[in-house]
Amino acid sequence: MKWNDLLSAVGAEPLFETGLLLVGDVDRADVMRQLSRWVVSGKLVQLRRGLYAFSGSQARGLRTPDPYEIANRLVPGSYVSLSSVLARAGLIPEYVPVVTSVTTGRPARYVTPLGTFVYRHVKPAMFWGFETLQLGPDARAFAATPEKALLDLLYLEHDAADPAYLQELRVQNLDRLRLDLLQTMAVRCGVKRVILAVSQIVQMARDERESYVKWTSAGEDARE
Repeated sequence: MKWNDLLSAVGAEPLFETGLLLVGDVDRADVMRQLSRWVVSGKLVQLRRGLYAFSGSQARGLRTPDPYEIANRLVPGSYVSLSSVLARAGLIPEYVPVVTSVTTGRPARYVTPLGTFVYRHVKPAMFWGFETLQLGPDARAFAATPEKALLDLLYLEHDAADPAYLQELRVQNLDRLRLDLLQTMAVRCGVKRVILAVSQIVQMARDERESYVKWTSAGEDARE
C-alpha cells in the first residue's frame, strides 16, 4: 500500500481504523507494515490498536478532530461526561485538560499525542442522559447533557453529599442548569447520596438567584 492509496481510501476523515483499509483483495501484512512505518516516520499517530490519525504535518486540508470525537472513537459505546462537559458548559471554573467519558465497559486511560482520555465505568442502568453534539459541519459526538454530566459525577463520587465536597467542586452559573430535570434524573438514579447532593445544589441555585435579585434591587434603589 502506498501513501496515495491511504489518502484515497480514507478521504477527508481525520480519524480512520484499519478495517477501512482491509476491504477487498489486499495484503493485510503489507497494510499493517506500512502503517507501522508511517507511525515511526511521524506521518501517522496511533491512538490505540487499529485507530489512527494524521499527524499535524500531514493533515493539511483535513479538519482537526475534536477531542470529543476522538473520545467516542477510542472506546465505542461511550459518551463524554463529568468534568469535561461541566467545564465546556461553564459550570465549573477549572480548565480540564483530560477528556473524561463514561462507559459500561472496563475503566481505561489512553495517553496519546492528541490528548489524554479517561473512561469511568457505570452500570448499564446509568447509561442514559446523553445527546449528539454537532461539533462542526462534518463532526459529531455523544456527550452527556450538563445535568447528566453533573449527575454522573455525583454518582461516581462517594462523598457527593458532603457539603465540603460540593464547595470544593465550585459549581457555578447554576442558572444554566435545568433544575427540574436534574431532580428528575436524581430520582431515576435512585442513589441516596446523589439525591441528597442534588437537593443541596438546588438550594444553592435558589440562594444564588435570591442574592442576584437582592443585588439588582439594591442597585436600582441606589440609582433612584
